[in-house]
Amino acid sequence: MLSTLVVILAAATAEPQPNTKIEALPKSAALPGDTPTKIALGRLLFFDPILSATRDVSCATCHHPQHGWTDGRPTPLGVHASGIGPARKLIQGAPFLPLTRNTPTILNTAFNGIESGKPFDPAKSPMFWDNRMRSLEAQALAPIRQREEMRGDVCREVEAVPAMVERLKSIPEYVTLFQTEITAEKVTQAIAAYERTLITPDSAFDRFMRGDKSAMTTEQQQGMAAFQKAGCALCHNGPMLSDYKLHAIGLTDSATNRTEFRTPSLRNLKHTAPYMHHGGSTSLDEVLLFYDRLMDQAAETFEGGDTTLPPLDPLLRQMNMLPEDHAPIKAFLESLNSDDYDKSVPNLVPSQPGG
Repeated sequence: MLSTLVVILAAATAEPQPNTKIEALPKSAALPGDTPTKIALGRLLFFDPILSATRDVSCATCHHPQHGWTDGRPTPLGVHASGIGPARKLIQGAPFLPLTRNTPTILNTAFNGIESGKPFDPAKSPMFWDNRMRSLEAQALAPIRQREEMRGDVCREVEAVPAMVERLKSIPEYVTLFQTEITAEKVTQAIAAYERTLITPDSAFDRFMRGDKSAMTTEQQQGMAAFQKAGCALCHNGPMLSDYKLHAIGLTDSATNRTEFRTPSLRNLKHTAPYMHHGGSTSLDEVLLFYDRLMDQAAETFEGGDTTLPPLDPLLRQMNMLPEDHAPIKAFLESLNSDDYDKSVPNLVPSQPGG
């Protein structure tokens, strides 16, 4: 009787198990107000450096279509730098350093926070590696305020967004394109509407999950089974292959000492290296080897071994990835890639001569 009671109490106090279901993305992320006019305006704003206080950094500086809508760097360079992607360099003598966190792709960020079997609210979509902001609209203003990203030392943080609005008001083409008064809210709504067009819902995995059983190769299907068996889907689940929760996996942010980071999506990894919050893993092989070592560390930590190690997420107890799983899991991850996304860049933006 006592043993039965212990089992019941243990079950009652145990953490609920994650929903490990993985599934296709919705075919559209558009909201009712995302008109072609608003999307076109958002596209121009996204590529226009006039949004930065220094007038030389656009959203596309770090989220560029040539690099899978990221920058291909371990961590980004914002103001007082030149070039695009891995070739971007600080201007000599500039008193700025690279930021400390890898630039996530904006492909499919319109679906951030989506979960299997639950209603999806875009206004609550988590943003950044620490989930500190919600919605595409809120996220759009953060780099404009950030000194190292788009503000520099031109103005104070509190002045950055109002100053951006005034710069836009000084450009006749934007006055015409906005049709009504230019406000920060309308700027973010337009940029978010554009970002909701940058999705890849037709990968081989998506087609397979919608019923086309020839879309994924046999090896990819075996890899999907290995992915589930190894426990990867404990965190990498849902349509985005992410639970969008914060987990401790033995890594620390050098600037903040944070030890918990959001589960990244596994979509389009072919286009978005390097990986992890610090951009320190240049290949999927390195990531898989990291998890091999992490499982050893987790076993030692949870068995009361080295207490000086950073804390680890209890879900790591349930991981069971074997070296022979690496190749099939990589094959499965390939099925999540898609080359079918907008890679176009405006010829001119309104702030440029002739724009």
